[in-house]
This record gives sequence, structure tokens and C-alpha cells, in this order.
Amino acid sequence: MSSAIFVWLAFAAKPDAGLSSQMEHIARTVHGRIGASALVVETGESAAFHGGEHFPMESVCKLPIAMAVLNAVDRGALGLTETVRVLPADLVPPGMHSPLRDKNPSGAEISVRELIDFAIRQSDGTASDVLLRLAGGPDRVTAYVRGLGVSAMSIEETEGADGRSNQAGYRNWLTPDGAVELLKALQEGRAISPASRALLLDMMATSATSTKRIQGLLPPGTVVAHKTGTSGTFHGLTRGTNDIGLVTLPDGRHLAIAVFVADSRSDEATREAVIAKIAKAAWDRWANR
Repeated sequence: MSSAIFVWLAFAAKPDAGLSSQMEHIARTVHGRIGASALVVETGESAAFHGGEHFPMESVCKLPIAMAVLNAVDRGALGLTETVRVLPADLVPPGMHSPLRDKNPSGAEISVRELIDFAIRQSDGTASDVLLRLAGGPDRVTAYVRGLGVSAMSIEETEGADGRSNQAGYRNWLTPDGAVELLKALQEGRAISPASRALLLDMMATSATSTKRIQGLLPPGTVVAHKTGTSGTFHGLTRGTNDIGLVTLPDGRHLAIAVFVADSRSDEATREAVIAKIAKAAWDRWANR
């Protein structure tokens, strides 16, 4: 290996101090605890601010749950067309987001693929909890993710439990650095089969959830495969406003990025704007290199 390549690898592995500082500066414009991490998957170039801190995942947890279920499909333990009975007891409480519950208040029979679609595209809490059960429960999903090399992550609670207790949501946590490692494993094909990966990324790229976060300030037409997460607001405090995703750069490389805004008293527009500005800063740093 030439000395030039050694120099390039050393440079690529070193976090970008300028972008990390820019993330910190942007974070000051919102009340709360902010963490961000960004990584160019193909080169290893990175930047982070509070990248190793724990943040409540909110609905971001639906991504590792879906990945664990698709891994079970790949192993033959489940089938995408397999029908699952969703019982009334499976429905998340009123007030929580669940189009599946709203359309089927007495329960329904639905395929595994449709459950994943509800969970990823529409961030459906009922679908997520049924998928969590199919995956073997919180411990099994956590073990699957840690098997991918992502140690800084834990799922302990269901969406239903989160709806009954504000504190439950803090027990499903992830670090920004852990989030980009999870996205890297997905992009590199280490997490699930090529067919499952293509299905999941398509669902993420056509999600019906907020386009004002990672996508907010990026050029029109940019492909962003992402998963948002948003808590309710209790006594003026919003526990979590998050977005993690894979952004396709103009030259075909992939930017894995995660931004978490926790325990904030700022309004939703301000919280989402911080995520958008951090994503735009990462885009500006690496889009044309």
C-alpha cells in the first residue's frame, strides 16, 4: 500500500473538527440536549457532537425492530406474506399514533410485510409492537443490533408502555454514533439480505413522516432513506425529536446521519430546523468532494 493511501486513510478516520464545531454552534439555537453524528459510509469521514451520549429513540426504534424482523425473514423463521392476527390487546392506547388501530379498532389480520410498511412509512405504534413480538421481544432485538457491532443501544419498552408512562421512553435509547453505525451496517449489506435491504430502504425513502428534518434544507430530489422519532410534549417539555437516515450524495456515496433533540422546551419548528441545519452542514461539507 502506498504512503499516499496511508495518509488518506488516516485523514478519513480522523473526525472533522470544523464540522463538529459547526454542529455545536447550530445546537445552541435550540433549548434542550442535542446530539449529532455523521459518517460518509464509503470513506469513513465523520463528525459528531455529543455522539456518545444516550438519547431516547422515540420511533427511531422502529428501524432496528424492522431490521430484526427482516433478518428473521431472511433466516426463514418468518415469511413476508405470512398473516399475523393483531388483537385488540395489541393496539396502542388512544392518543398514540396508529393508523392501523384507527382503521381496525377491533384488530385485523395483516401480513408481516404490511406491518413493516405501517411501522416504517407511517410510524405506526401498534405495528411496531406486533413486530417487536415477532422478533422475539426487546432483548432479542437488542442482541441482534449488538451483533452488528452497535453496542450503544438498548430497547426495553414497547410503544404501548411508552404511551402509559413518559419515563418508559427513556429506556429505549441510542447514541448518535450508534445510530450511524446501525445505518452503516444497513448500507453495507451486513444487517439483512439484499432483497430485504432494498425493501426497507424503499420504505424509508418514501416515508410519510416529517420531511422538515434531515430532508428540510437538502436539494430537491435528494434521496433520503430515514426514520423519524417524536415524543409527545408534557408540561412544555418534549422528550425527543429525532431523525436518522442515509442520504445519497451527488457522486453516489452515502451519508449516514443522526440528529437527536431531547428534553426541549423549544417549539416543533425550531427543533426540526436544528436537525435540518445540521444535515445541511454535513451535506455542504461532503456533497461535492
